[in-house]
Amino acid sequence: MRRKASLILLALAVFFAALSPLLRWYAFPRLAKIPAGQYQDMVLEAKDATLLDYGTMQARKVPKVTIVQTLKGNVEESEKIEKTAGKDVVVWDGLSYVVGPDGKMVSKIPERYIFDAHTQEPVHATGEMVDGEPVRRDGIEFKWPFMTEKRDYEYFDAQARVTAPIHYKGTQDFRGVEVYYFEQTIPWTKVPMPKTMPVQGITPESVAKTGTTRWYTTVRKFWVEPLTGAPVYGEEIHKEELRGGSLLGDRDKVTAFAGHVKMREDYIKSTVDLVNSNRTLVLLMTSYLPWGFLFLGALLLSLSLYLEARSRRPAAPAGVEKAAPEPVSA
Repeated sequence: MRRKASLILLALAVFFAALSPLLRWYAFPRLAKIPAGQYQDMVLEAKDATLLDYGTMQARKVPKVTIVQTLKGNVEESEKIEKTAGKDVVVWDGLSYVVGPDGKMVSKIPERYIFDAHTQEPVHATGEMVDGEPVRRDGIEFKWPFMTEKRDYEYFDAQARVTAPIHYKGTQDFRGVEVYYFEQTIPWTKVPMPKTMPVQGITPESVAKTGTTRWYTTVRKFWVEPLTGAPVYGEEIHKEELRGGSLLGDRDKVTAFAGHVKMREDYIKSTVDLVNSNRTLVLLMTSYLPWGFLFLGALLLSLSLYLEARSRRPAAPAGVEKAAPEPVSA
């Protein structure tokens, strides 16, 4: 009976020991993915910013500029692309909506980002665009890969429509969460005018006829939780200028926007809470369960060897009884 139990324990030990690396290196990369229907929003603010008044074409100081960013998973489109891509695909329809201190729109730029649900690598398909113009992304955008590494990545800049390195700058603690800090600088670059302008009658085409061009530079900063690849916080030191042309009169350039854009406090808290929750799920797949199964396999192996040793111990000969001691005569 002990021999049979020993073999069962040995089989279970082998099973759990084999399951440990399979869960980490085979199951996790296939199970960890971005849901196709995910929706998220974020509010950022630039306080004491500079903003162009298109009515007077004069730059003025304003107390606050608000940027509302939304990302909405398009399940229908992702299912269409998956049929030809042969992989799990996520389609994010994004919108960056900028509001001035008076509550009126400054600009709104729609975007469609198509990427691999597991690796976050871009998937090139019809519909990939920024502000209605087709683009072909290289590198990541919005989210880093699961198990982010301490290295530089290629990051797509939607304003300039270019991909540039975003540099790993070190490991930090952000509100109790260990994060990797990344930074990217986009030098002054000529960029398209937004399709939707804040003043009726002004269009990108009418601005182009004046010879005025739009230029942009930014320092982009992200604090990324490495297990989930999710940014817990972000900032941009953002500047835009209009240069040349008859629209500016005798001026060479005018500031269209300048400000230090930061995530609003309530969104920081909710983002940190969400990332912590997702981080626990990733740890379960990459650490807690694999190491637990390995420990359980070692324990079962020890029990199996113990029972096997007990079963091999020689038993006492049958029918031999221990003689009773004889009385000692006086």
